[in-house]
Amino acid sequence: MYEPLFNYIERYSNSILSSEEKEKIQSLLLPKKLRKKQYFLEEGNVCPYTGFILKGATRQFSVDSHGIEYILQLAVEDWWIVDRQSFMNQMPSKYYIEAWENTELLILPRPNLDAFLEIPSVRDMFWKMSENNHIASQKRVDDAISLSALERYESFVKLHPDMIQRFPLHQIASYLGISRETLSRIRKQSFR
Repeated sequence: MYEPLFNYIERYSNSILSSEEKEKIQSLLLPKKLRKKQYFLEEGNVCPYTGFILKGATRQFSVDSHGIEYILQLAVEDWWIVDRQSFMNQMPSKYYIEAWENTELLILPRPNLDAFLEIPSVRDMFWKMSENNHIASQKRVDDAISLSALERYESFVKLHPDMIQRFPLHQIASYLGISRETLSRIRKQSFR
């Protein structure tokens, strides 16, 4: 069960975990299953843990005063899910994180974070993940202000071809910051 996480850590840290480090990781992270549509986090609650997806898919979103959802993140296997601000600062979240499919995770409770980061490979992985997250966030903002809806969709398909099959169009449209109708029109154009 922990092997995908070990592989992920080793891939991002460029080092091999010792058997002692693997045992420590297993003692710090707990398995958790979510049914489709079950919440990992609800708005107003403090995010008590971060989760590594072993199997399944989740979405992170907010809901405005008119009941409209805004997708912040879509996540599948080998992705971490968390509301970082809520998790790190132990403050109420303004997001929901919901299982879009039946999902299996390894969760790291907030009190275990420091011990997890004591493992050199994990610290290296978190540093690399932080860099990648910052770059991806910067790219997403840049794409939103400089690319057309078609270019944003094409970029998304190129970066995340598996997500096109796993999430409905209205959620992908929300993630891209465009309407469902615009995305439908764009997809028709791109098929020509």
